[in-house]
Amino acid sequence: MLEVINDFLSGKVLIVLIVGLGSYFTIRSRFVQFRHFFHMFAVFRDSLKSSAGQLSSFQALMLSLAGRVGAGNIAGVGIAVTLGGPGAVFWMWVTALVGMSSSFFECSLGQLYKRCDSEGQFRGGPSFYIQHGLQKRWLGMIMAFLLLITFGFAFNGLQAHAVTHSLNNAFGFDTTYTGLALAVLLGLVFIGGIKRIAKVADLLVPVKTLAYIGVTLYVIVLQFDHVPGMLMTIVKSAFGLDQAFGGLIGSAIVMGVKRGVFANEAGLGSAPNVAAVASVEHPVSQGVIQAFSVFLDTFVICTCTALLILLSGFYTPGFEGDGIALTQNSLAAVVGDWGRIFISVALSLFVFTSILYNYYLGESNLRFMIGENRKALIGYRTLVLVLIFWGAIENLGTVFAFADITMTLLAFVNLIALFLLFKIGMRILRDYDDQRAAGIKTPVFDSSKFPDLDLDLKAWPANPPAAAPKAQAQPEGVTAAQR
Repeated sequence: MLEVINDFLSGKVLIVLIVGLGSYFTIRSRFVQFRHFFHMFAVFRDSLKSSAGQLSSFQALMLSLAGRVGAGNIAGVGIAVTLGGPGAVFWMWVTALVGMSSSFFECSLGQLYKRCDSEGQFRGGPSFYIQHGLQKRWLGMIMAFLLLITFGFAFNGLQAHAVTHSLNNAFGFDTTYTGLALAVLLGLVFIGGIKRIAKVADLLVPVKTLAYIGVTLYVIVLQFDHVPGMLMTIVKSAFGLDQAFGGLIGSAIVMGVKRGVFANEAGLGSAPNVAAVASVEHPVSQGVIQAFSVFLDTFVICTCTALLILLSGFYTPGFEGDGIALTQNSLAAVVGDWGRIFISVALSLFVFTSILYNYYLGESNLRFMIGENRKALIGYRTLVLVLIFWGAIENLGTVFAFADITMTLLAFVNLIALFLLFKIGMRILRDYDDQRAAGIKTPVFDSSKFPDLDLDLKAWPANPPAAAPKAQAQPEGVTAAQR
């Protein structure tokens, strides 16, 4: 039953939502993700600055990457290639390109409508911009519930399944015991709250990402002669032009979109929850950097997995097996048995930080629904750990179907909310662009320019100190008097 419902929702509804509305946001914003692409690197550099008492923009980025870079980047890509052929990779790229605009707007709105809590910390996300932007708390409650179910439970079960079965394949570890060990380790970090989670993400995310990229580059060097042909196969099979994969064009599109969304989460409403906690000068700057994280996730990490699989020579059309085993065996075919172990270790790091992120999203939205309730929080933590153990021992098809269904429902509510709030998103984007055009290096948000919006003035004070525009260069020989 789960798989029948999943085939309709994630096989049809999700594609229209993600690609259709993502394309609409892209065109209406004059291709914001392309216009600001190189600016993303400058914003990323500025995000490294610390922010006393608040999470920095860089920490928020690391948290979002902790969630985005998980089982979907290894197991998800492997499944996409297995069921959709190499062409699925192309449609993952397309999903990411349009998804960058969706992520830009959802994270900018998450920042815009954030609130300052009793402890002076920022909180925000889709539930907040639905309540304060659309003035529909009931819909915000539904969004919070779907985020709680999808990330706190469904995605965590899938992440746990991926890592325990990977360790079983590489080392023969019993999934029951590794599931218990994973639950215990995660429980110790959960207790520390968002700041401990952020510290763990700061440490593990760069390490796991750079190591994975490094091994992929090593494989590319070893198999360099096959790279042009492999890229051609990806593009041709995406449109049914490759004879070996001609019958998989439909599956390539469906699997590319489904697994692409699962990997980068653009449009699902997850990233705005962590984007909102950062201290930044303008909401749009966090939208820019979160769009950059979608690029890193799909065009760098997911592409790394695809290259490992398609350059190995291990993969053949009709391969039967899960995505984890495909990736492990593909790397092992090129570098030897240590490749299987490396994928297991990399996946373990990916999953550990991703579950921490997913847990935080669930906790944040639980607080939105019921406020500060210690008993409910303890109950949530316990249930998350139980679901992690369940995912570790459950059938992969069941776990994936559950996750895909909740993901599609989540995307539906969030993307419709973004569509209704799009004009407001464009207003703050124009404010940001106008300041940059005036020579202001770091645009500053002034809430007094937006009196009609329901904003928290503690988070966005009126008339803040503005950045001075750059001085205009004067022609040589012009005196001060002449100027």
